[in-house]
Amino acid sequence: MSSTRWRGRCTPPTSERGAKNGYTATPAVRKERMNILAPALVSSAPVTRPRPTREEAEAAVRTLLLWAGDDPDREGLVDTPARVVRAYEEFFSGYETDPVEMLARTFEETDGYDEMVLLRDIRLESHCEHHMVPIIGRAHVAYLPHKRVVGISKLARVVEAYAKRLQIQEKLTAQIANTINDVLQPKGVAVVIEAAHQCMTTRGIHKPGVSMVTSRMLGAFRDDPATRREFLAMISMGGTAARMASEA
Repeated sequence: MSSTRWRGRCTPPTSERGAKNGYTATPAVRKERMNILAPALVSSAPVTRPRPTREEAEAAVRTLLLWAGDDPDREGLVDTPARVVRAYEEFFSGYETDPVEMLARTFEETDGYDEMVLLRDIRLESHCEHHMVPIIGRAHVAYLPHKRVVGISKLARVVEAYAKRLQIQEKLTAQIANTINDVLQPKGVAVVIEAAHQCMTTRGIHKPGVSMVTSRMLGAFRDDPATRREFLAMISMGGTAARMASEA
């Protein structure tokens, strides 16, 4: 089979058919085949698109109301598109904030304090990126300082900055821990998140009262079992899981 004839096909011949016909795929042809069959593997560069206007966003909400079977022009829904867009600005405000910048200001006057700093039971509100429904829970964040500390409110703000985005809990946990570790460069970082996902409590499998727990341990919290045990003991003091499940 000639190379000219093959270029008109949707896919190249299989290796068996190619061998039978004396065809051997060159590196360039194999690359072309990969471009055809698996473009996502070729380039992982993000696709940048212009942000829709507020009017376009509100029109999209109207479309969803119509699709759901209701009338967006009736009294109770006429202002709903504008309300939803305003709510989304709050729900997803994390895209407009820089968690790294939040940790930029630190303090070195600690009189040699080098024990664990723990912020426990940080209220967490996020949205599942698969179904765009709430993830409600609590985060526990700890670090072992190395010469400097940061204001405790900044730890909560980092949690908030990443939570106010479309998320999966595993990625959210890692982002919080990695950012604190990269910016503060402490001896260790630990993050545990306990949350209820409405994508499985209010739809699908419908299992209320279920919570998901994820953790990310770095530095001393990963390498030193005693440090890890101390952290886990401290976050369990308040019975967080029971309170979180009752509030979800």
